Amino acid sequence: MLNPNLDEIQLTKDDYERYSRHLILPEVGLEGQKRLKAASVLCIGTGGLGSPLLLYLAAAGIGRIGIVDFDVVDTSNLQRQVIHGTSWINKPKIESAKNRILEINPYCQIDLYETRLTSENALDIVRPYDVVVDGTDNFPTRYLVNDACVLLNKPNVYGSIFRFEGQATVFNYEGGPNYRDLYPEPPPPGMVPSCAEGGVLGILPGIIGVIQATETVKIIIGKGTTLSGRLLLYDALNMQFRELKLRPNPVRPVIEKLIDYEQFCGIPQAKAQEDKQQMEMSEITVQELKQLLDSGTNDFVLLDVRNPHEYEIAQISGSVLIPLSEIESGSGVVKVKELLNGHRLIAHCKSGMRSAKALGILKEAGVNGTNVKGGILAWSKEIDPSIPTY
Repeated sequence: MLNPNLDEIQLTKDDYERYSRHLILPEVGLEGQKRLKAASVLCIGTGGLGSPLLLYLAAAGIGRIGIVDFDVVDTSNLQRQVIHGTSWINKPKIESAKNRILEINPYCQIDLYETRLTSENALDIVRPYDVVVDGTDNFPTRYLVNDACVLLNKPNVYGSIFRFEGQATVFNYEGGPNYRDLYPEPPPPGMVPSCAEGGVLGILPGIIGVIQATETVKIIIGKGTTLSGRLLLYDALNMQFRELKLRPNPVRPVIEKLIDYEQFCGIPQAKAQEDKQQMEMSEITVQELKQLLDSGTNDFVLLDVRNPHEYEIAQISGSVLIPLSEIESGSGVVKVKELLNGHRLIAHCKSGMRSAKALGILKEAGVNGTNVKGGILAWSKEIDPSIPTY
């Protein structure tokens, strides 16, 4: 439990009225509300997780909130990032978040860090805060946040989401496990799809973000049992909660300093391999593809390797759908060979990444093809704006 000097913390007349429902809770009361007012919390990210937890932390009366984010609000964010609104599209997320927080609690001190969290700045940013809440969506930053919290002895309230599933726990609290006890090594780059690739139920981050906010408040007021040592798993599709026990690994490496987390997670190596493959791979622009389609030539097959539900959303006329998953399993390779029948192959997906992967698999099976640079997103942007983006 955090130990501020509560004699220096005074509640105003407005505080008594604003937090009256807290004050009549024996577990919170006057002392607990003073602890909340004295506390400082750093939130990494103002996306799906950061949005609800920031709203509820501000509403709970946290005295000082720091926000780290360098992104701008996008239309696709609004399905789940409830702290932002339509009027803030293309504007900084941290400014949007601050504006909304002050509407809820004008007495909250808001510190903005419009920057990417890095090994060079993390310790300086994290150091002034009592609790850190991780609302990030990538492995390098999660390891960075974890290691900074370990070095500075800060509780790390963790959450993650994907499709219909989420998880939450508390790391590095009162001798409990940290993130490296759950994931000693990062998965290979690209193995775990992002929400932009795999999708996410918009309501899901609301549930996980509120759980993170709840754990943060409990740490600050020193009441209840936190999720330290327990990984809470939530399945929204089947409305099920499960728990896994987490324990510190007695032989885990000692964290002595912050490292290059992009390198640790294999990002540069994967990027170099990807660049090499792209250099070796034949590519075609969407303008060149349009010229081919307009010419009426029928010497090629336009292959779409996205998922069926994506094909329903948007498609290029004349394309044939064989999902990447089928190509990876081998059945799709057979289908492609039967489909080509002497014709050349042109493949596309949403942005060009999955089709490049599919062409790599097909090349090993003796089928050469050309990738559409930028995929259907580029087609919508540069050729046919009537095709929806997603």
